[in-house]
Amino acid sequence: MTIYAAGILCWREKGSDIEVLLVHREYYNDWGFPKGKQDPGELLPETAVREVHEEAGLKVKLGRKLSIIRYQVGSEDKEVHYWASKVKSKAAKKQKFKANDEIAKVEWLTAKKALSLLSYDHDRQLLLQALELHSKKELETRALIVLRHAKATLRTDWKGEEAKRPLLPEGLKHAKALIPILAAYGPKVLVTSPWKRCHDTVAPYAKWAKKTLVERGQLTELSTKRRPLSTKKVVEQLLGDSKSGLICTHRPALPQVLEPLASSASKDLKAMILEATSLRPGDFVVLRLTLGAKAKVVGVEPCFAAPTEEPGDSEQSQTTQG
Repeated sequence: MTIYAAGILCWREKGSDIEVLLVHREYYNDWGFPKGKQDPGELLPETAVREVHEEAGLKVKLGRKLSIIRYQVGSEDKEVHYWASKVKSKAAKKQKFKANDEIAKVEWLTAKKALSLLSYDHDRQLLLQALELHSKKELETRALIVLRHAKATLRTDWKGEEAKRPLLPEGLKHAKALIPILAAYGPKVLVTSPWKRCHDTVAPYAKWAKKTLVERGQLTELSTKRRPLSTKKVVEQLLGDSKSGLICTHRPALPQVLEPLASSASKDLKAMILEATSLRPGDFVVLRLTLGAKAKVVGVEPCFAAPTEEPGDSEQSQTTQG
């Protein structure tokens, strides 16, 4: 049996260097990064954000994914997923830590001091990875999420206008369930195909986050087929934006949406990006982009947020959902 957990290496800039946040567990008399076990029904990105809030009193959004740490706890395997999140001064000022039975204290330390204080070698290796990324100006990134709409009414069961084909009840339920997982990444620019099944997939999060949901006709199946270059231009505009973003579209549009993103990535990452053309309904992929006008993709993080399908559903969803 494997125990799954998640945590965040919280960091902030201090001149040309960085400081990181460590937590001290009095019971174990150790120092490490805030982390904790996955709760039932929770996805690991949600776990990471929740644990930082509970252990360190910080509200953060996920930055780029770091290594997965694996080790033994007694007779069980443990797998801890880590992200690196930059803590802005506004968030740091709102930090509300209160010592408890689990965490005795938290401290912001220089990377050098943290390396000497960390209790476990795997945490030191994690910090060294973050320092290397910082030296390459690839630690601070922004997210661009590509989301396939949730499960919709089958084409064969719908007699109305294609643009108005709605989500199934389970699709509407999943759209609401997307709120906490999308909130963990915090996309600010929300762009969707105006067709109902895409719009209704993102609408619950947009309402919760109080963000404007921008509709772009270039992301519809029809426009992608007739004018694929227009679809790519919408994506390129988001590539040049300075904020984190989200695109919700249809399966047939995914190749045109992902192609300009793959062109901004290394060969290895390009292959991972193009694999997202087969996203299931309600799943998404998170691309980590460097800052600046000429952004490049430096990380790819698939997120399988959709409910597990029954045997035989996968092929049907790929051929009839769209």
